[in-house]
Amino acid sequence: MDEDSRYEAVRSRDGRFDGAFFFAVETTGIYCRPSCPAVTPKRHNVRFFATAAAAQGSGFRACRRCRPDAVPGSAEWNARADVVGRAMRLIADGVVDREGVAGLASRLGYSARQVQRQLTAELGAGPVALARAQRAHTARVLLQTTDLPVTEIAFASGFASVRQFNDTVREVYASTPTEVRAAAPRGRGSRRATPGAGIPLRLAHRGPYQAAAVFDQLAREAVAGVEEVSGPPGGRTYRRTLRLPYGTGIVAVEEHAQAQRTGTRPGGWLDARLHLTDPRDLTTAVQRLRRLFDLDADPYAVDERLGADPRLAPLVAARPGLRSPGTVDPLEAAVRALVGSAAAEPLVRRYGKALDAPCGSLTHLFPEPAALAEAEPDGPLGALAAALADGTVRLDAGADRDDAEAALHALPGMDPAAVAAVRVRALGDPDVGPPGTQVPDGWRPWRSYAVQHLVVEGESTR
Repeated sequence: MDEDSRYEAVRSRDGRFDGAFFFAVETTGIYCRPSCPAVTPKRHNVRFFATAAAAQGSGFRACRRCRPDAVPGSAEWNARADVVGRAMRLIADGVVDREGVAGLASRLGYSARQVQRQLTAELGAGPVALARAQRAHTARVLLQTTDLPVTEIAFASGFASVRQFNDTVREVYASTPTEVRAAAPRGRGSRRATPGAGIPLRLAHRGPYQAAAVFDQLAREAVAGVEEVSGPPGGRTYRRTLRLPYGTGIVAVEEHAQAQRTGTRPGGWLDARLHLTDPRDLTTAVQRLRRLFDLDADPYAVDERLGADPRLAPLVAARPGLRSPGTVDPLEAAVRALVGSAAAEPLVRRYGKALDAPCGSLTHLFPEPAALAEAEPDGPLGALAAALADGTVRLDAGADRDDAEAALHALPGMDPAAVAAVRVRALGDPDVGPPGTQVPDGWRPWRSYAVQHLVVEGESTR
């Protein structure tokens, strides 16, 4: 998009582009999402930014009306396999907060200076600024949905000091942390954490969302002890355990997608509650849930491309906004792609770490690769677990997809179907076709979604 087409999106309040870019108004010093309901500013007063961090770095503060920090992430970062796309996925996963810019650069195979230069040149902000914007959003969520002390929220959000936290919140929201907390919605429909109830979350998505198909798939694949789907169709709840960098978690996500209109296009969110043993894991947990439910997808681009194919057109029309689910744990996804969900259940019972306090049917974390490699050293499972444990196969958010695929193919027992499943689910690749099958070039770059349409249609006709 050029700046004129971006301005047209702003003028029409087009929610399709929320998260794809941001605009700022020089006369007010505020930046917004494209669908902001406020009066459209004059063109000569508007500046455009690729990221919220770039807008903040230019001195603009977040709009209190449209809350631009709460938009879905850009689908571009999931689709791109270059260093910028990989870096954005790692930053979203909290790598800069945990390992610093040096850790980010090491994972990407570049120097810190090269990463800084590439991100700044394309996005208008470096890794520190991008991580800082993310920390500010996490801080706002915690301030407005929990009663945690401000000091705890500062460190849980990833800030190195309370002073840094206070300065950032004032700069981004033009309010003190206390004022941000006081501005939290208190009316009907607002949700707040209570002791033992976890942190309430709204997991935003753009466009239509076929929640039933996602929950059907999660129910078919559920591994007892680690995850469950309960309730009647249309009102189901997905629950599972999470292994996170600082601790563990349990999440519950509701099937019924809440709808809202953002500009000229509908959007919405999934309601969730997250229990964490360490609140520092909030950012990472939310991002991994977004990957599991494919919430940063651009359904308009996908449906437009696939709907042009005569074979897929009726399927797209029947299920607009169909998603391609990912995973909360790429290493777990690789093991499950190899052995299947049924065979994964005894692995959980034997080698999974038991929760300190079981929560209903949720009793374990999925076994770590190192534990599997030690307990099952022989055969394909042992080879895969060892490769995951020692880093021969890398599946983190910033992994090179082609390198990971080549390493997986070199392992015994990893047939093309299993490798394709890992590439789709663990690596979030939106363009993976069915192994050994020729598909139309017109399905690119959304072949993973085309396959998902065919799978869902097959399930519905059984």
